[in-house]
Amino acid sequence: MSEFKATLSDPFLADLEDLSDNEADLPNEDDMGVGNMEEDDDGEMADIEALNYDDLDSVSKLQKTQRYIDIMQKVEDALVKGSDMSNQGIVLEDDPEYQLIVDCNALSVDIENEIVIVHNFIRDNYRLKFPELESLVHHPIDYARVVKKIGNEMDLTLVDLEGLLPSAIIMVVSVTASTTSGKPLPEENLKKTVDACDRALALDLAKKKVLDFVESRMGYIAPNLSAIVGSAVAAKLMGTAGGLTALAKMPACNVQLLGAKKKNLAGFSTATSQFRVGYIEQTEIFQSTPPSLRMRACRILAAKSTLAARVDSTRGDPSGKTGRTLREEILKKIEKWQEPPPAKQPKPLPVPDSEPKKKRGGRRLRKMKERYAITDMRKLANRMQFGVPEESSLGDGLGEGYGMLGQAGNGKLRVSVGQSKLAAKVAKKFKEKQYGSSGATSGLTSSLAFTPVQGIELSNPQAHANQLGSGTQSTYFSEIGTFSKIKRT
Repeated sequence: MSEFKATLSDPFLADLEDLSDNEADLPNEDDMGVGNMEEDDDGEMADIEALNYDDLDSVSKLQKTQRYIDIMQKVEDALVKGSDMSNQGIVLEDDPEYQLIVDCNALSVDIENEIVIVHNFIRDNYRLKFPELESLVHHPIDYARVVKKIGNEMDLTLVDLEGLLPSAIIMVVSVTASTTSGKPLPEENLKKTVDACDRALALDLAKKKVLDFVESRMGYIAPNLSAIVGSAVAAKLMGTAGGLTALAKMPACNVQLLGAKKKNLAGFSTATSQFRVGYIEQTEIFQSTPPSLRMRACRILAAKSTLAARVDSTRGDPSGKTGRTLREEILKKIEKWQEPPPAKQPKPLPVPDSEPKKKRGGRRLRKMKERYAITDMRKLANRMQFGVPEESSLGDGLGEGYGMLGQAGNGKLRVSVGQSKLAAKVAKKFKEKQYGSSGATSGLTSSLAFTPVQGIELSNPQAHANQLGSGTQSTYFSEIGTFSKIKRT
């Protein structure tokens, strides 16, 4: 794995060394480098960047390296010859075809980086002509095709972009080009830009050849991964990750994002767009899943693909049976998600109990019944006399009805709210607690009475009680009276 990482960093180190070697040839290299790092507030940034990329060969050197030429020659020969099945008995790491696939994976990453460098060169040169195009077309290859198609034409109505971009993006590009502030490029700069576009397209074609070769050998290199996502997607995942070992060490959340592109919706809704999905969206399982379940399917595909890549990296199952088993699990889960929920069954009533239930009795239950018992007023309000309309709170039958309350012939002149037995008992207990059970008067009782005529008057509190206690009333209704004992003769 360390050798693969070293091969990835070699082109970048070579670029730095070549740039340092060419300092003597470029007289104003230091000044231009400083200008590239600092932003110019006067609007001359585009001119400085254009000076930095005068020569395309000084920034894009991958196609001239011997490593690139050798690998591409081997890939073309292998594509013409076809798959060699004679080496399937040896160890995978010792197979020269596997080593070529590993080199192709590393080269595909280098080609991707080289395309980005060439894209920056094209963008910085073409910014003088159409500065808004880079914000409308994000993909480097699409940008190179559009730039090559437009050229120095100022009226985009004369340029046919059909097939290069979606119709919505074409409309936005045409409208933006009519109001752009750019100016036509000089012939020399236009020629360099078109050559850079051709180089970017050639690099993209070479990358497709490498991926085609890797795809044709995926059944042997990664049979389990190919069984889940297909040979084409497996080759793209391996190429972007930098090899099967690097893909096996990658977490599933990152595998899901391999190949994800920045999408420009041109103002349209983002409700149906899949932003966090890479090459996995090209799989057959993803495309056959309903749109509402595609993100869940993408996550499970990424997880199972990671497991399959780990099995393939250790050559745990060369037959691919593990991959086919994982694919069946994915399909069963997606099918399970689409099943309707079970119908709600009617719940039958419980069997009635024939035995009489135990009913609670005693003082607590009697108190509760007395507390929540219906009053006489509510009983009359709930009753209606036949043939007699009841009165209501709002009249004409509107509002709350009074029932038989206040009607003639109900047997009562008026309904008086009587004190309940419980309330009477509580009041008696409170009185005994306050005055004592002996019936004596309270010690706070005063003999002074305030009258409006005489002012303060001294009165006898017992006089009124004696007056009330005279006669029959004192015998039957006295609070302090006792039973009289009658002696028989």
